Amino acid sequence: MAPKPTISFTRFAVPRKGAAILLSSEDAGLGEAGKACDPGEILPRAFSVAGFKGKSGTAVDVLAPAGSPLDRIVVVGTGKSEALSGYGWTRLGGSIAGQFRKAGDLTVVVDAGGTRPTPADVAELAAGILLRAYNFDTYKTRRDEASGEPAAAPRVTIQCANPTATKRAFAQAEAIAESVWLARDLVNEPANILGPVEVAAKARALEALGVKVEILTEKEMRRLGMGALLGVAQGSVRPPRLVVMQWNGGKPKDRPVAFVGKGVTFDSGGISIKPAGGMEDMKGDMGGAAAVIGLMHALAARGARANVVGVVGCVENMVDGNAQRPGDIVTSMSGQTIEVINTDAEGRLVLADALWYCNERFQPRIMVDLATLTGAVIVSLGAHHAGLFSNSDELADRLLKASSDTQERLWRLPLGPEYDKLIDTKNADMKNTGGRNGGAITGAQFLQRFVKDTPWAHLDIAGTAMGAPASEINQSWGSGFGVRLLDRLVRDHYES
Repeated sequence: MAPKPTISFTRFAVPRKGAAILLSSEDAGLGEAGKACDPGEILPRAFSVAGFKGKSGTAVDVLAPAGSPLDRIVVVGTGKSEALSGYGWTRLGGSIAGQFRKAGDLTVVVDAGGTRPTPADVAELAAGILLRAYNFDTYKTRRDEASGEPAAAPRVTIQCANPTATKRAFAQAEAIAESVWLARDLVNEPANILGPVEVAAKARALEALGVKVEILTEKEMRRLGMGALLGVAQGSVRPPRLVVMQWNGGKPKDRPVAFVGKGVTFDSGGISIKPAGGMEDMKGDMGGAAAVIGLMHALAARGARANVVGVVGCVENMVDGNAQRPGDIVTSMSGQTIEVINTDAEGRLVLADALWYCNERFQPRIMVDLATLTGAVIVSLGAHHAGLFSNSDELADRLLKASSDTQERLWRLPLGPEYDKLIDTKNADMKNTGGRNGGAITGAQFLQRFVKDTPWAHLDIAGTAMGAPASEINQSWGSGFGVRLLDRLVRDHYES
């Protein structure tokens, strides 16, 4: 993995080494601190030649003039002053990190004409730098051409008005950014390295932060009657695991909020085998589990004042002489029977038992599940929104607000009895697919049969957790989608 930048905060001073990164707003230009970094007034000429006007996402990069202690001066546009807030600062940090050329000393002067960033704003900018800096290169053997060694971590100094308060605010923002890195790592790891047992071990490591972790083996799940989850796992030589994580940062009497993740570490489709083209991407079919593990890391690392449960069902769906067949009927932990029409509709079988277990054991205030569940949601929404389904308007509205704040975008899709009928079958209580039409909806209807009356939401993140379009804060195939979104949900509504 690329080394993580080290970030420190100081008061304004003219940078004396490395590269200086300045901000310029569209309506008011450089701030006074930024102007002080350009005593030779080379920037106005560079702006004119480049047609730079400070628009968001634009930049000018110039070599420092002779005699300057700096190597480069980069100016990044911030757009209009009044428009920069919240996620805008995170995105700006990503744009700044996109201007890094090599590891070294970089000074970011957070002073653009017309802007008055708060410590929280600057902390979000720094978090954006960390998010953009992520690069999964664990298995590359090439070294830095000049030194023959891996590139060192960039050293970033952020100059701002109140470095002490900003450092305090950044402690929380950094915890979340590091948790997104963790989720991205889990999705990006190849399936030969990361199977169900290895995912469980990654979750176990959260005990160092104070998370209580239990790992249920195949024997324990069989005793609980988890026939739906175990049916998916039976075709693989790699044993399944159910991981239960508890963060008890709230009041002892408070019921927890719960998050459940699909953790199919590789999905061949089983006997209903997938086409060969693109099957390698199915190492990312555990994006929901990665998000839940990343979320639990974030909550513990920042000391969230909430009681939170995370449950992830980890299996590998493979083709084998022992694999379940289309037409098999399995009995879930709930006692409901399921006819397996398509062995490639396996994630909902895993979640059926994980949701029921979580609900029965913890009686949570809400449950949210995340799953790379259907290709149908990508047909509906592309790769820019995840599908949101819910039996609770209040929970759905809270998720949509968190989605707007973090720009991990959701779009609510319907549930209803007409769709629910599509998964009825004469041979069992239900079947695991309702056919081609409305595939994302019937997948959600299936899951709803395992949550009782608990306020619940299902996030179908098939298009956003892996292979999503690059953005200012993410250039990785595995995006870590859901960590920032759900941390905001907990922060805004479920902390005491």
